[in-house]
Amino acid sequence: MSNSTVLLLFPITVAVIMLGLGLTLTLEDFRRVVRYPRAMVVCLVGQMLVLPAICLGLVVAFDLRPELAIGMMLLAASPGGSTASLYSHLFKGDVALNISLTAVNSVLAMFTLPLIVNLSVAGFLGADSSIGLQFDKVVQVFSIVLIPIAVGMALRARFTSFAVRMERPVKVLSVIVLVMMIASVLSGLGEEVFRILGDIIAVVVLFNLFGMAVGYFGPRLFRVGRRESIASAFEIGLHNAPLSIAIAMSPTLLDSTEMAMPSVTYGFVMFFTALVFGFAVARRARASAADPAVTTTRP
Repeated sequence: MSNSTVLLLFPITVAVIMLGLGLTLTLEDFRRVVRYPRAMVVCLVGQMLVLPAICLGLVVAFDLRPELAIGMMLLAASPGGSTASLYSHLFKGDVALNISLTAVNSVLAMFTLPLIVNLSVAGFLGADSSIGLQFDKVVQVFSIVLIPIAVGMALRARFTSFAVRMERPVKVLSVIVLVMMIASVLSGLGEEVFRILGDIIAVVVLFNLFGMAVGYFGPRLFRVGRRESIASAFEIGLHNAPLSIAIAMSPTLLDSTEMAMPSVTYGFVMFFTALVFGFAVARRARASAADPAVTTTRP
């Protein structure tokens, strides 16, 4: 399959991934928000406000060139993905909270993502740049993200057993199309990949680690429970890289291979950093459980 064909299939790629997400969601996941008011508010503030600010500080501090800086901001504006629930399960986080956060973040991101991307384009390339997510492009992002999620949720509600059976095949298909997307990005950049990787690897790793740290210690400062804080750490720290890759690469959206490179790098890095962070949090939890003074002062 040619690279141009893969590019044209990007909207379908995102739709498949979002359909898979929708198959895991129910209306209860949105209703559950009222059961975690403190955790939800702290997590959403961290996701929507604190993390983009941290990302902006990193790209400015490392003086990334405009396309890479916009790619990083696009990644920061993307919601969490299903990977967060997996890591939350592995390290005894509150998976139900993860699912609810993913559901709410996916909806909110349709409004905050275009805003952050357009402000980034104006700030790094100039207000007169032709790149950006204008209204028609925002509608397209909305249609390829929320509509498949809604379809998946409808299938889950109406044909529950079928939806449950389809979860695994759709996840496998999502991995296949993600590999195709990454291959398209790498082939489009050629030998320049290694130079770009050298420019952004430190920023990507720091952004990932800061995201998980904010997601964990922010809720703990507000006396949110440990399991909910672990869920928050992975939800804020592990973003939906396929979505940001597709938005960056799609010929009808940003159409920039270079803007996709931060998300491609992040997609590889986060699996390893999340494991390290998870083991560190688990070790901290064991130490706290062994210290009576800690267990009596922390929820």
